[in-house]
Formats: sequence, structure tokens, C-alpha cells
Amino acid sequence: MKRFTIVACTVIALMFAFSVYTFASVDKTVNINTASIKELSSLKRIGEKVSQRIVDYRESVGPFEKPEDIKKVKGISDKIFELNKERIVIKDGAVEKKF
Repeated sequence: MKRFTIVACTVIALMFAFSVYTFASVDKTVNINTASIKELSSLKRIGEKVSQRIVDYRESVGPFEKPEDIKKVKGISDKIFELNKERIVIKDGAVEKKF
């Protein structure tokens, strides 16, 4: 019985730790002009390949001027933008531009 209690407590603690991490990353804004591939991948329905395209786009074209400019990147549809528009920001110095 003691062993079961220890295992159960460990499982509950791990579930709590992962859920806190998941919820914390969902609310965090992402500056698409400076975000890493990992940070960009935290956006809904954006994986590593599309994240790499975003980085490549901003390196070749320059910084995004407004959040909806991310739709110029192959793989970012209107629907994907709508899913993420509350989290996508453009920070220019001390000024943060949000959609």
C-alpha cells in the first residue's frame, strides 16, 4: 500500500508539473521578429518546419511590420493566424504592437 501511495503521488506531481508548463506557454505572447524556432512552435498548428520558414522569411525580407504580415509566410493561413492572433506581437523597442 505504501508503494502504491508513493507511485500515485509521483504521477500526480508529474501531471501537475506538465499541466502548469502547458498552460503557461499558451498565454505567453510571441514576438515574431525575435522568437526562436522553439518559441514559434508554441503557437497553435505551427510546427518546426513552418517556424523555420518564419525565421527564414524575416532574415531574407526583414522584420514583420504588423502581426498579420506573418500570413505572407508559406503555411500560415488565415485560419492559423486567427487561432494565434492574440499571442502574436511585434515589439519595436519599448513599444509593443498587438493585433
